[in-house]
Amino acid sequence: MTLAHSAGTSVQRARLGTVSLLAWIGDPQTGHDTPFLLLYSLGDGNDGPRGTMEAMAVLIAEAGLTPGELIDATAAGSPSPVRLLIQSGYAVLNLPGVSAQCPAPAEWLDAAALRGHAHLIIGAVPWPQAVPGQPVTEEMLQSYAGHEDVLLAAGHALVTVGRLR
Repeated sequence: MTLAHSAGTSVQRARLGTVSLLAWIGDPQTGHDTPFLLLYSLGDGNDGPRGTMEAMAVLIAEAGLTPGELIDATAAGSPSPVRLLIQSGYAVLNLPGVSAQCPAPAEWLDAAALRGHAHLIIGAVPWPQAVPGQPVTEEMLQSYAGHEDVLLAAGHALVTVGRLR
């Protein structure tokens, strides 16, 4: 995962700490083949986990999202500042103040191409167990992304998948 910071926002990079992006899909055999993207922090920002949560809340707000609500940013003319591109097998996410990318599994790429959108989750609650470069098990993901407190504090958006031409 690569992360960049851009000027012109009130997102404070040092408060975010280590931010990572993770791509996965549900179980296609049960009809849950939605491509998901999760942007999260380890909670190791300058002001610790509490400061990280506050900084992630600013990021969620600047992305035009409301914690706990799913926004459909796929509609034509949507004012969403969130952009998602697929490039060379990577999911590339651009938000106000942050750009991130991660390798996307083949099944995620297929589902994203078929649907034309992905479900983005911006987690405000830190996830220190999901260290970049270390495997994330299905149980770990379910424990974090399926937790009610995490879901209610997170920003959620359906975002159109773009491709470079």
